[in-house]
Amino acid sequence: MSGEERIDYLVVGAGPAGIQAAYFLERAGRDYLVVEAGTAPGTFFTKFPRHRTLISSNKVHTGWDDPELNLRTDWNSLLSEESSPLFTEVTSRYFPPADDFVGYLADFARTHELRIRYHTRVTRISREAAAGSAADGATPRGDFLVHTADGSLLRVKRLIMATGVTRPYIPPIPGAELAEQYSDVSVDPDDFTDQRVLIVGRGNSAFETADNLIERAAVIHVLGPGSLKLAWQTHFVGHLRAVNNNFLDTYQLKSQNALLDGEIASIKKSESDGKYHVAVKFVRVNEVVKEISYDRVIMATGFRFDASLFDEECRPELTIKDRFPAQTDAWESTNVPDVYFVGTITQARDFKKSTSGFIHGFRYGVRALSRVLNRRYHDEQWPHTELPANAEAVADAVVTRINRTSALWQMFGFLGDAVLVGPDAVGYYDEVPVDHLHRAVGEGEFGPVDHYLTVTLEYGADHDKVNPFDVTVNRLSQQDTGGLDSRYLHPVVRLWQDGKLLTEHHLTENLENEWDSEDVHRAPLVRFLATHLFPAAPTEEPAAAQTP
Repeated sequence: MSGEERIDYLVVGAGPAGIQAAYFLERAGRDYLVVEAGTAPGTFFTKFPRHRTLISSNKVHTGWDDPELNLRTDWNSLLSEESSPLFTEVTSRYFPPADDFVGYLADFARTHELRIRYHTRVTRISREAAAGSAADGATPRGDFLVHTADGSLLRVKRLIMATGVTRPYIPPIPGAELAEQYSDVSVDPDDFTDQRVLIVGRGNSAFETADNLIERAAVIHVLGPGSLKLAWQTHFVGHLRAVNNNFLDTYQLKSQNALLDGEIASIKKSESDGKYHVAVKFVRVNEVVKEISYDRVIMATGFRFDASLFDEECRPELTIKDRFPAQTDAWESTNVPDVYFVGTITQARDFKKSTSGFIHGFRYGVRALSRVLNRRYHDEQWPHTELPANAEAVADAVVTRINRTSALWQMFGFLGDAVLVGPDAVGYYDEVPVDHLHRAVGEGEFGPVDHYLTVTLEYGADHDKVNPFDVTVNRLSQQDTGGLDSRYLHPVVRLWQDGKLLTEHHLTENLENEWDSEDVHRAPLVRFLATHLFPAAPTEEPAAAQTP
């Protein structure tokens, strides 16, 4: 195919983020196209994870019949107003096969008749110079020129990059290029029989690889700097998951394997016997350097975004060791206007804090981005409902949402509901990125706002430093502190004015995550709102609020 096409929105990549973006563009009736180098959606998942089992939860049997609640434990389904198709209908396996997810993406794209052009590899992205000046005085912006391998030219107003992280991240270690890469190394354990193996990295890819070799390799060392972080303690699902931590037993129970805490000074390969000689600087022994010999060295140090498709004049800036594109609070490139990002590359906005790097997180980010685009380019308001200006009505709206929402549950601390109080109305806005909300309110994008609330679900302070299974941990009485010492996930309501925090209220955590008790949850919230949000309004419960 050759020639030139004009498109308002071009989505590059048909993985889960690109498919999700296409769904919202299709629903909004936009002029868009998705281009994908592969033959079907989800090409990445045809190879990764290498050992072909996803570690994203797929809990089918929840006891709930509410589709919104079910998304709290369904980490693979994409969002749709139709709640269909769902990945939970494909398999009941809690950790499902990766191939099942590839088929699901194809089914989702086909069901919603998304406009995807396969076999279309983007080879270069440039931006033409803008002619004249913008009518509103803003800097004029030329179209993006997207060149493809088949000779086509796509003239595009706005780019949505959904390409993920496609290149291995190689840390600056002398000799790292001599090692094998997680992306290419054999996954057949027999290839490592009686060998000494070093795996560099501390993520799930490293431990997934180590677990695969336990029965065959003679010695396995997993190496990385700093203390190992476990997902069940930090609540960050990118840290080591229990499903991949069998290796830790083999270390602590003395089965020839070890977890090394240190940094690599150099990697050398002997020409005589082909063995690797790795100089390790150990943290626990005052950085003493020891050279250790291995038969194989595998780099499992993660991946990075590939910005080489862009010409220099429109190449997005990178951040976090140049692994991800730098982004504004609206997921837009910090230096190239009209380039937006979706998917795992948006984890730069909440790196190792929330869930933007994973499907069950970024699917909500894509929905929020679609609302940003609708407001910026199509003069559409953020979806909201108007509420009566009294504490009881706002409290009821908050309690209803926190007991049902999956978005705030999955994107904890990052996405929040907002209650905007203006001179003439009180509006309840669902799922606004908190950083974006502060800036947008300050710049008047939501109209006149006197003060506003954010409603988030969050873990308590220092939650990642507490062993949740240690019954001796001193916990203050939540009844006395209004839930302020809650270390588990719980709702937080904060009052802001001009971007400054005025006060906050924590709802007490609950074992079943049901924050609907009149005495424990609703009544204290009503008192807080009556005292701080509507101090002049009459209320049936004029008691003192629980505040920090």
